[in-house]
Amino acid sequence: MSKFEAIRPYYDSEVNDALAQYADHPMMKAIMHFTFPDVPDEEWRSQLLRTHSIRDFQVNFIYQAVLRVLERSAKGLTTSGFDKLEKNSAYLFVSNHRDIILDTSLLNAVLYEHGCKMTTSAIGDNLVKKPFLRALAKLTRSFIVHRGLSSRAMLESSKLNSEYIRDSIFYENRSVWIAQREGRTKDGNDLTQKGVLKMLSMGCEDGNLSDYFKRLKIVPVSISYENDPTDLQKMPELLAKARSEAYVKDKNEDFRTLLSGIMGQKKRIHIALGEVLQGEFDVIFREESSLNRQMQRIAEEIDRVIISNFQLWPTNYVAVDLLNNSDEYISHYTPEDKAAFERRFRAGVDKENPVAVQSFLAMYANPVFNKQRVLIS
Repeated sequence: MSKFEAIRPYYDSEVNDALAQYADHPMMKAIMHFTFPDVPDEEWRSQLLRTHSIRDFQVNFIYQAVLRVLERSAKGLTTSGFDKLEKNSAYLFVSNHRDIILDTSLLNAVLYEHGCKMTTSAIGDNLVKKPFLRALAKLTRSFIVHRGLSSRAMLESSKLNSEYIRDSIFYENRSVWIAQREGRTKDGNDLTQKGVLKMLSMGCEDGNLSDYFKRLKIVPVSISYENDPTDLQKMPELLAKARSEAYVKDKNEDFRTLLSGIMGQKKRIHIALGEVLQGEFDVIFREESSLNRQMQRIAEEIDRVIISNFQLWPTNYVAVDLLNNSDEYISHYTPEDKAAFERRFRAGVDKENPVAVQSFLAMYANPVFNKQRVLIS
C-alpha cells in the first residue's frame, strides 16, 4: 500500500470503478446536465462508463464544464506567461487563491490548451467531507491536505504532503498546484505563508535547500477576477475579524461558497504566470542563515511576483476612490463601471455599517495598494 494512500488521487486503474459508482449520483447528473444540456442522459452516461483515466475524465468532461462556466459567468479569460513553459517539464505552481474550485480548474484548462501536463492540486479535507465530493476531487487529480490537526499530527501530515509534492515533480514529472496560504484570500491581500514554504522544505533529503527549491521549479501564479463571485460570502468572516472575534463557519458554508464561486458572475478573468524562480534562491540562501529568514525572503519574492503580475480591473480602482472619497483613479474606469460596482456592493452590504462598507471596499482596493507598494520598493 502506498504511503500516500490517505491523500492521493485515484490511480487510472481505479477511475472506471469510481465513475461507475457515481454515474447515477444526483450531483453527477447535475454536473452533466449543466455541461451537456442538449445531450441525452444515456449518451453522456455511456461515455462516462467508457472512461478509464483521469486525463480522459478531465478532458472530456471537466474541461467542457469549465468552458460552460466561462460561457455562463464570465466575460472572457486572458492569460500571460504560459508560452514560457516547457511542455514536458513539471513545475510547482504557487498561486494566490481566490476561489475554491475555479483557481485550479482554470489553470488546468489553460495548461491543457497549451499542450502542457495538467497538475495534481492540493485541496483541504474540509471541502471533501461528502463522499461524492471526495471522489470527484480524486477523479480530478487532487490530493488531500488535512486541516485542524494537533501539532504532532500536523507535522506528520506536512511531511507527507511535502514528500507527495516532491515525488510528483521529481519522479512522476507531474506539475503540482498549491495555494500560497491555507484557505482563500478574503481581504485582497495575497500574501504567502511561511508555513507553506516550510512544509515544502521538509521534502529535501540532502539538506541542500537552495538546490532543492530550484529543482522544484516554482512558478508564482496570479489569478485576477474582475468581480469576486464570493465577495459577499466573505463578509461575515471579515466583519468578525474587524471585531477581533473568532469566526465559526456553519455546516454547509464551504459548499455554498463553492457553488457561488462556480456560477457567480466574474466578468473578466486573467491568469498570469511568473518566471521560474531560480537565481533568487542562490542570493537568499547565501545572505540568510536561519530557516525562518530564508522562508520569509522566499515568501516575499513569491509575493512580489504575484502582486506585480496581478491584473487590476476597474472594480479595483473604483473601490480605492470610494474608500478614499476621491477621484484619483477616475481615468481607470467609466461612470458605468462605477455605477455597476456601487450597485453590487450596496445590494449586499449594509451601507449604514461603516465597518462593513470599508471591509468590502478594501477587499477590492488592497490589490491596488499592494501593487503600489511593490512598484515603489
